[in-house]
Amino acid sequence: MSLDPLASLLAATVVLLIGSLLNRRIGLLSRYNIPDPITGGLLFAALASLVFAATDFRLEIDQTLKPVLLLMFFAGVGMCADLRMLGRGGRALLIFLLVLFPYILVQNGVGIAVALALDQHPIFGLVGGSITLVGGHGTGAAYAERFAEVNNLQSVMELSMTVATLGLIVGGIIAGPVAQYLIRRHGLRAVATAAAGSTDAQPRHEPEATLNSLGMMGALAGILAAVVAGQWLAGRFGGGAVTIPSFLWCMVVGVAIRNLLPFARMRLDDRASDLISTVCLSLFLVTTMMALNLVEVALSAGPFVLMIAAQVVFIVLYTVFVCFRFMGRDYEAAVSSAALIGFSMGSTATAMANMQTITARYGPAPQSYLIVPLAGAFFIDLMNAVVLTLTLPLIGG
Repeated sequence: MSLDPLASLLAATVVLLIGSLLNRRIGLLSRYNIPDPITGGLLFAALASLVFAATDFRLEIDQTLKPVLLLMFFAGVGMCADLRMLGRGGRALLIFLLVLFPYILVQNGVGIAVALALDQHPIFGLVGGSITLVGGHGTGAAYAERFAEVNNLQSVMELSMTVATLGLIVGGIIAGPVAQYLIRRHGLRAVATAAAGSTDAQPRHEPEATLNSLGMMGALAGILAAVVAGQWLAGRFGGGAVTIPSFLWCMVVGVAIRNLLPFARMRLDDRASDLISTVCLSLFLVTTMMALNLVEVALSAGPFVLMIAAQVVFIVLYTVFVCFRFMGRDYEAAVSSAALIGFSMGSTATAMANMQTITARYGPAPQSYLIVPLAGAFFIDLMNAVVLTLTLPLIGG
């Protein structure tokens, strides 16, 4: 049975609400900051997979709206980026990239070591490494086609998609507990929260005006304008030596709109932009999770489960002892560390969902919201391509 786009959107909304309800009712889920889309989406996927295994009944969720939701989310992120408040992001981005590059090497080293221990071709180690975990489903599919044709590796496409899916799930589950450990272990607080709790803090200004329909419509118009312009720019400048993805263009245009409008004596409501982008990301992730067939994922995983387990151990250790420390051992570092787990094991969308869950509970992290999308959407893909290009000839790829 296939749902049309509107019915699929309704189903995703209901599942998201169920995930939110469960996270608030079940102390364990709330305590470890599991994102609502992951909770609801996994529950739906588990039930749907069991029904399919027992009755052969499959409910197909339409994916038409997914790309638009992702673009709107990143446009909304850009619309919330006040560059005057984020002037120090350049140095933090550089440090973050210097932390990321060695981890790509570590991730591939772990994958190759486990593959060799299981008497598998070392290429499968890369499939269980940065090809699918840092690269995601798209990079995994691209390399899988090459491995099937050039190296004659069987079922590599299915395995690539399975590992990418497992990474997506794990990346959304473990980041919250790790970030919470760092925050509580070091007694960290968001800058705004710390200032509010200080007796020396300046008196509060008058409360902001209530969010209204005009503010929502203005923010929605800005986000849609950023999506339209971002897609046009991606098409106009695509096909070069370096291809900038559409969602990064949308975010850049969103940043431009947010920071140029004040010169025309106009300003959009950041709260409305944040609300719209949050809803779009949640719907994107829950739709992705609902489309999974967990039975097929489990059956095709095989030895890659051990590989994923090893990757989880190393990403947690790297996050706690390397990323957090180099990023400054503060609250922003803890939020960025949660994001590192998200897109190193899953995707940039997972990283952003991890950050949203943490900041919703502990307070804002504006610097992380600026550097993480840039690192996860663009720079890390370039670094990953360089590492894979240099590694494949060494292992016969």
